[in-house]
Amino acid sequence: MATTPITGPLSDEAQQSVGAVLQDSVVDFVDLSLTAKQWHWNVLGSNFREAHLHLDELVDLARTFTDQVAERAATLGVSPDGRAETVAKDSGLPTTEEGWRKVEDVNHAVVETLARLIGRMRERIAATEVPDPVTQDLLIAQTAKLEEAHWMWQAKTA
Repeated sequence: MATTPITGPLSDEAQQSVGAVLQDSVVDFVDLSLTAKQWHWNVLGSNFREAHLHLDELVDLARTFTDQVAERAATLGVSPDGRAETVAKDSGLPTTEEGWRKVEDVNHAVVETLARLIGRMRERIAATEVPDPVTQDLLIAQTAKLEEAHWMWQAKTA
């Protein structure tokens, strides 16, 4: 089988640079979905139920965004890599501890994680402006939703 069976509309150089941005996004979103699920299973304390359900919303958002950026990469002829070893090696998000965590600690961890991800997404938006405005539009829309989620989690910790 050919190593690049899918061709896209971008030049080779643009495909490589945009593909790298999309791959980084795949990794971060997979990590966010796994980390948020870890918190979901281990959160405890007052407002447990609300935190538990809100974390599932974050997992759903991360999984949706993972699929969107992975499919955009594939559309451009770039094979996305969401394997556990790749995520563990390449994610730029903070790590989380194992075990039980109080609601307040989880809330702060979510705020920190989303802030880091938003910063990374804004860098990706800038990097895709010239080579692929279509990908940039996708990243802008995702970042807007992440910023909204960040605001909501911050409001819980205020």
